[in-house]
Amino acid sequence: MLLIVKYLVTAAIVVVVSEVARRMERWGALLGAIPIVSLMVIIWLQIETRDTAKIADYAKYTFWFVLPTLPMFLILPVLLNKGVNFWITLGISICITAAFFLLSAWGAKWFGVSLFG
Repeated sequence: MLLIVKYLVTAAIVVVVSEVARRMERWGALLGAIPIVSLMVIIWLQIETRDTAKIADYAKYTFWFVLPTLPMFLILPVLLNKGVNFWITLGISICITAAFFLLSAWGAKWFGVSLFG
């Protein structure tokens, strides 16, 4: 039953954010920028496991995985505003994000964090 509730709540949030973004880009962006999914995962982990070490690790790794995605939100609008095709822009953004993931993994090691094993 909890799994069904998780599916319904998650789906509802995605639908609400996308509908708000369709009507009001700024408000949709604000809702999308709030770490709603991460907060839901933290709540579900608390309800299901009560394992604070697991929750702390999840939050730590989320921080390190969010960082390399940030440049995409700068590159994507610049390319689109320059008239670059959406799909090409998306591909470039994904490739740049992947490169930043590798850089983040390397940088995280300096802080004693191993992201990929």
